[in-house]
Amino acid sequence: MATGEQQPQLGTTRVSSSSTSPRGRAATGSGAEKYERDARRYWDIFYKRHEDKFFKDRHYLDKEWGKYFEGHDGEKMVVLEVGCGAGNTIFPLLSTYPDIFVHACDFSPRAVDLVKKHKDFRSDRINAFVCDITSEQLTENMEPSSANIVTMIFVLSAVAPDKMPLVVQNVKNVLKHGGRVLFRDYANGDLAQERLMSKGQQISENFYVRGDGTRAYYFSNEYLVDLFSKCGFTLEEICVHNKQVENRSLDLVMNRNWIQATFTLNSADRQGPNDLHVCEGKEDKLVADSSKKKSSSEEIDLSEDFCNMFGTSHNLDEVQIMGIKAKGHDFKIKVLTKEYQHTCKLTGLMLWESAQLMCGLLAENPSIVAGKRVLELGGGSAGICSMVAASFAKFVVATDGDAESLDLLRQNISSNLEPNLLDRIMIRKLFWGNNDDVRAVRELSDNGAGFDCIIGTDVTYNPDAILPLFKTARELISDKANEDSRAAFILSYIQRRVDENSILSNAMAQGFRLVDKWINGVHESNGIISSWFSGNDVCSAYQNTTLSILYFEL
Repeated sequence: MATGEQQPQLGTTRVSSSSTSPRGRAATGSGAEKYERDARRYWDIFYKRHEDKFFKDRHYLDKEWGKYFEGHDGEKMVVLEVGCGAGNTIFPLLSTYPDIFVHACDFSPRAVDLVKKHKDFRSDRINAFVCDITSEQLTENMEPSSANIVTMIFVLSAVAPDKMPLVVQNVKNVLKHGGRVLFRDYANGDLAQERLMSKGQQISENFYVRGDGTRAYYFSNEYLVDLFSKCGFTLEEICVHNKQVENRSLDLVMNRNWIQATFTLNSADRQGPNDLHVCEGKEDKLVADSSKKKSSSEEIDLSEDFCNMFGTSHNLDEVQIMGIKAKGHDFKIKVLTKEYQHTCKLTGLMLWESAQLMCGLLAENPSIVAGKRVLELGGGSAGICSMVAASFAKFVVATDGDAESLDLLRQNISSNLEPNLLDRIMIRKLFWGNNDDVRAVRELSDNGAGFDCIIGTDVTYNPDAILPLFKTARELISDKANEDSRAAFILSYIQRRVDENSILSNAMAQGFRLVDKWINGVHESNGIISSWFSGNDVCSAYQNTTLSILYFEL
């Protein structure tokens, strides 16, 4: 289950990471158990989708650790590759060192099949087998204490932290005394960790679920050294590498971190206190050395596929029908259910509480949109706010930046609205900050007059999107006002990674002022928003949810 480095799809000009704690849809409890229980299935799906085309071949092992693969006095080196994936490590290794013998195991049966179907596979040089290294003994497929080297390249990070000691002990059982573990994996503080954190995809400390259901742990030096030391290994070298990776097509500079280490199996079963002290001292020295700049030509595991680290598309055949009722409305909409919230890159394919709240408020308070030019930003596939608004507004433009969400949105609107209301609603692609998209949507507002009411529900969860969101809203909101009516930008959301101060500072920078705010059970509004709840029970369904509404004007 090789889990090589991957890159994000979206970002700002320079993207770095931080250690701020996440807020949001954390994959805890039954969700975390599901990802543990179905781990093999997620990796099998991964290799079914990507086969051997996802990870680059790892030619850097010769450069980084070449001296360890050379046998002495006629010795034939035996290597175990844990988490072999499709063979991106073992085949370059065999090409460089044709005299070695390789045992290759993976959690995914499909990955092992890919290895066996590789054009360079030879059964007299490779023993490829399926093994769950957290529960199945490697000694069932190879001799105990027989391997000179074990390579663990972006594999241990895919294992739940509480099972990592079992993996290291399992590896120890097949490694010769004096043999080495060559380790490379994700390091704490990597950009990918920040992105997963911002989407609320944390399972436990430093452990996250990706968009495709596979998992990733981000290591610190201390944690890694302690893990191997307790199983009788001595640290030989360790270094955290940092590299700025530039993607010119997206105008991104991304800070990537990975950790590389070599461990030696002691001749004794356990380390003594003095040995452990020496390991810690050597680690500290090498950590200091690791601050030196690395060569810009240094090879790093980076996939060219930007989409798959943070999500994967789901077939629209997986959607389910959900009933949504609001005053005077009874919708049957197609959406992905919440079970996919951590395994889908497109949050717009699901329906979130903030949209349901706003839908109910619009139905109870038609005056919010009555006779106005209405725009919904990031409306996703459900369209319930736009559909309610269409009953009262002059016209509505429902937008989203994702083509798949827009396809499902068209289906939901066409199947739920009467023909006379369909004439009042338009669906358009709008990627925030894209000048062509913004101009095209602006032209829909009565020859560029701008919109009187802009609505956004649950569109503030991504820190990188806040500034483009408000810039886009500023370009599209009407700046014509009179004493009776001012154009409004209304946000409804559950607070996640982005706090209110960040939202307000970006709003002010684009010329918006906060007129009113409401936080469920925490802060009553100054009058505008509180009046929307008068005489109805819209809020009763969300008593245990900290929903917020912010009301802006220019």
